[in-house]
Amino acid sequence: MRSLYTATTGMAAQNLNMDVIANNLANVSTSGFKKSRADFQDLLYQIMKVPGSPTSSDTASPTGIQVGLGVKTGAVTKIFTVGDIIQTENKLDVAIEGNGFFQVTMPDGNIAYTRAGNLKLDSAGRITTSDGFPILPEITVPADATELTISQTGVVSAIVGNTTTSTQLGTLELGTFANNAGLIAIGRNLLRETDASGAVTLGTPGSNGVGTLLQGYVENSNVNLVEEMTHMITAQRAFEINSKVISTSDQMMQTVSNIK
Repeated sequence: MRSLYTATTGMAAQNLNMDVIANNLANVSTSGFKKSRADFQDLLYQIMKVPGSPTSSDTASPTGIQVGLGVKTGAVTKIFTVGDIIQTENKLDVAIEGNGFFQVTMPDGNIAYTRAGNLKLDSAGRITTSDGFPILPEITVPADATELTISQTGVVSAIVGNTTTSTQLGTLELGTFANNAGLIAIGRNLLRETDASGAVTLGTPGSNGVGTLLQGYVENSNVNLVEEMTHMITAQRAFEINSKVISTSDQMMQTVSNIK
């Protein structure tokens, strides 16, 4: 019976859908996290009668007979809407208002990208991520620096030593992509460039469509709890309905096997 296998694909699809929802909910408080959405596609069709096939010498079937064979996952897409901007008053917390990603140097020398602006200083005074990966362009804050400021356009400055004037330490740049959804997530709030995302374009915050920076704030996850709970209920009911189809198909087969 086709319905057994069709319903099985439906259960498998909703199981993956629940995995995506669970990951969204698990990261509801993760800085810079972008929620994902599972997209589904119908599978092949068994065509018993082709639409338009002749039914007599001068008539044709207007619809035909096509029986679908289930569903599959077409994609799991990251949604890059901006999350809530939360004030922290920490001078090393920087939120991106608009498009763009911080550049991060990985231990293997490759470049990754992140929206998480909860930055830190390592033992050498370099601005890094929470894992100690340096932000590019690399900026070092002297040990005797005070009044660290990061402007909307990415200029990092501080009062160094006994001076009374601000010293510019460097400028943060942001990377943008033609297709943000094509980036591959590698964990730790990091993303990597792929052929699907297109090559990175570096720019100064606030110019040429690049977002601006906001010191003392962090961008929270863009996960909406109410929306995800609604999706979870829908996925649960869809899973139950598909399991009911399998049970009903089994009962139908049992009825046929009991015919004498």
